[in-house]
Amino acid sequence: QCTYLEIEQAERTHAVVLSRPAWLWGAEMGANEHGVCVGNEGVWTREPVGEDEALLGMDLVRLGLERGSSAREALEVITALLERYGQGGSCKEEPVPFVYHNTFLLADRTEAWVLETAGRYWAAQQIREGSRNISNQLSIGREITAEHAGLRQRARSQGWWSGEGDFSFTEVFSLPHQPARMEAAKARYRAGKELLRQHAGHITAETFMAILRDKDSGICVDSEGFRTAGSMVSVLPRDPALPCVHFFTATPDPSRSVFKPFVFVANVKPVPQVRSPTFCDDPAKQIPRFQRTVDRRHELYRRHQAALELMERDQERGQKLLQTLRHLEKQGLEGMNALLGGTVAHPQEELADLFFDCVEAEMKFYT
Repeated sequence: QCTYLEIEQAERTHAVVLSRPAWLWGAEMGANEHGVCVGNEGVWTREPVGEDEALLGMDLVRLGLERGSSAREALEVITALLERYGQGGSCKEEPVPFVYHNTFLLADRTEAWVLETAGRYWAAQQIREGSRNISNQLSIGREITAEHAGLRQRARSQGWWSGEGDFSFTEVFSLPHQPARMEAAKARYRAGKELLRQHAGHITAETFMAILRDKDSGICVDSEGFRTAGSMVSVLPRDPALPCVHFFTATPDPSRSVFKPFVFVANVKPVPQVRSPTFCDDPAKQIPRFQRTVDRRHELYRRHQAALELMERDQERGQKLLQTLRHLEKQGLEGMNALLGGTVAHPQEELADLFFDCVEAEMKFYT
């Protein structure tokens, strides 16, 4: 059972860790036990968005992680399900539908891909070197590695492409008149690309955390009543003997959040403090949907929100708290470097409790 649709079950699914809006089944980003990571962004294209309920892009993120043991396999899972079921339905917990198509980043220890969609159509680009970013716009031009079998025929039949010359997915499928929000997306995309270029050749987990916290570029959003909801940074060593380490904030606005490490091991300790409450008469599951609101904040979110208010009210105390939180994050990063560098052997039980312990420590600082 996905957010809106029920689809056939897979024989086996992989263990996943997800960062997701609490009301839906899918995820905005996450990782699986095989070191596959997937994240998505909303896009608007020449293909009309469908308010009819189908798979959400966020459902496809989770399905790719649950059913793909590599980035390429996750890509194949997502595109097959997209072609079969389509994408559509509201992506926001509000009575007025908010609908979009999706672009995805997929990576594992050895491969990285960008997948972009327009309705049931799609194009994918394998990233063979350097860095790559996405924002709320199409970005695959002529460098298409794989595509929907009917992609070019669709473009020709709609009069979007003459069938002559090189085929650029971005040029052909982007809206000719972009909505205002797409202009902001272009600026974010350019800024992200430039920040990555500045660190080319020496990008670390800290580099990504700093980029995700960058407010000047608009990458870290904290305006007009909207805040970046959650952030994730993953370190995927090429050596399969080393574990992948996934850092999650589990709280909004990464500039004032802690990136906490998670490692897939046996018997991972559950972390109820970052699990949102469930409701027996959930308004997201009743038809018509979203007719009332419920408080979905988990315990860490509530305490973090109170701390944000303190930071805004009392600058001095807020600054001290932020320094304490940064110190906690630094400890996590140092622990990861020791683990991956082989300088310290971490027992499995310690790694199983790692994320739980970091959340507990953060909550103590808030109280």
